[in-house]
Amino acid sequence: MRTIRTGWWLLLVGLALSGCEMLPTGGPTQPAEVEEAGEGTPAGAVERQVAFPAEEYAKLDKHGSAVVKGRLRYASSQYGMVAGKGETVSIAPATRYSAEAAEVALAGKRIEPADPRAREYTHYVKTDANGYFEATGIPAGVFYVAGSVRLPDGSRSPLILKQIEVGAGQTREVDLRR
Repeated sequence: MRTIRTGWWLLLVGLALSGCEMLPTGGPTQPAEVEEAGEGTPAGAVERQVAFPAEEYAKLDKHGSAVVKGRLRYASSQYGMVAGKGETVSIAPATRYSAEAAEVALAGKRIEPADPRAREYTHYVKTDANGYFEATGIPAGVFYVAGSVRLPDGSRSPLILKQIEVGAGQTREVDLRR
């Protein structure tokens, strides 16, 4: 049951940071099917205080020529440094809306799912067996890069989140480690 709850929590964090668009490692942006977590606020989730800012998002590009790459790892007192194998890393534009979700998630709480319109602006990428990831087709801007690591006992690390800025055509490396 703990694994199922943890999986939903990770899904909700990703949705909260606003989106569901897959970026396969080394490939261009590809849309992905999204399974909704349900209607309304899940039990125990924090209700959003910031309304979806449609005007702010309308000014953002959905696709670009930047690359965000790095490695997802967690330093566990019990297991040492654990690489995030086959994990999902989200790359969400830093907006007032996503900042609220990031703050709640970093406090160890869940937030209600994001407005569906926000999903067009967030990218996801899977890590390899050593925790490395590479997302292409990212627009220039400021982003939250986030993920968590499944530990050997099946539990999950706390959310690991970094704020980055990347320019058009640039490659930005992120050490997503906590």
